Amino acid sequence: MLRYLTAGESHGPQLTAIVEGMPAGVAVTADAIDADLARRQGGYGRGGRMQIEKDRVQILSGVRWGKTLGSPVTLAVTNRDWANWQEKMSVDPSCRDESIRVTRPRPGHADLPGAIKYGHDDVRNILERSSARETAVRVAVGSLAKLFLQEFNITVSGFVAELGGIRAVRPDAPLAQLRELAARSELYTYDQRVDEEMKLLIDKAKAEGDSLGGVVEIFVSGVPVGLGSHVQWDRKLDARLAMALMSIQAIKGVEIGMGFEASRNPGSRVHDEISYDPAIAEKRPGSGGFYRTSNRAGGIEGGISNGEEIVLRAAMKPIPTLYKPLRSVDMSTKETIEATVERSDICAVPAAAVVAETVVAMEIAGAFIEKFGGDSVAEIRRTYERHMQYVRSF
Repeated sequence: MLRYLTAGESHGPQLTAIVEGMPAGVAVTADAIDADLARRQGGYGRGGRMQIEKDRVQILSGVRWGKTLGSPVTLAVTNRDWANWQEKMSVDPSCRDESIRVTRPRPGHADLPGAIKYGHDDVRNILERSSARETAVRVAVGSLAKLFLQEFNITVSGFVAELGGIRAVRPDAPLAQLRELAARSELYTYDQRVDEEMKLLIDKAKAEGDSLGGVVEIFVSGVPVGLGSHVQWDRKLDARLAMALMSIQAIKGVEIGMGFEASRNPGSRVHDEISYDPAIAEKRPGSGGFYRTSNRAGGIEGGISNGEEIVLRAAMKPIPTLYKPLRSVDMSTKETIEATVERSDICAVPAAAVVAETVVAMEIAGAFIEKFGGDSVAEIRRTYERHMQYVRSF
């Protein structure tokens, strides 16, 4: 089983992850992970924190001479802003300072329900961990998973499909070309015609002390038939991917394939017709020559990957911290007040595209390892190649 845990607070010394179940023999470099960390920090609309941090991964265990060992991999991302928070976030009880308690919870954040749940009179104890800063180390984890998937020619790509109601239109082009377009976009879109309009909307929201959300789109190519299962609810690939996406801070909805649009159309315009061409087996080794004439299902049927490109979308709400704050209630005095203002972004949808890409990669990698088993990449490859032979002969 491939799994991970993260630890750390937004203004603590570092964010840490332990990844268990990563097979031996995966080629890993810190530079490859750092490239995804840099993408997460980028994008138009980010706030002042990104001017302070310069995220770099430290690989502290589980890798020797550029290859995973099969033992747990420890990843850490240092918080440079810790230098300014050492007393405020100290583990030393002598540093306790009642004057800095935060008692004004933000609407839309974990502040109030978290304080009630854990019995805190200071929402700093909640907001530090619930902050989206935690996603920095999850991106490092998912980047490690992407390196594993590359061994089997599986790619995961994330894009901004919509921002503040402005929609990007996906060009009819290969994924590699879409990634090139997104790399040139400040908003990580594949439709640069909407970039300037989106940027103007972000500028307007900033001037008004507001924030913006959007929709990110994830494509997974090269996935063979057979990941996931229909036999139990928690083994369904679409359910697992939906959970991974919903675990990202501020994500409020997930679609697979047509998603909600499928409910508005008759079955004849929803389900994908099946065809067969032995030549397809050469282009898509995991298909066995079967293919769909459309991909409204988004590459998953009955909880199982069907050999088509997996298509996912996740809706991100606007960030809860507003520079023109909404009304709230002071937890101590019960007075109606304005909510706390924490340093924040105006729009983090481009960052969410990177986070979504990496959490999806981790879930695909986990399902792949469960399907093909093995303690090393070489062992998994042998099982995978036997499966490919079976599919081609089906």
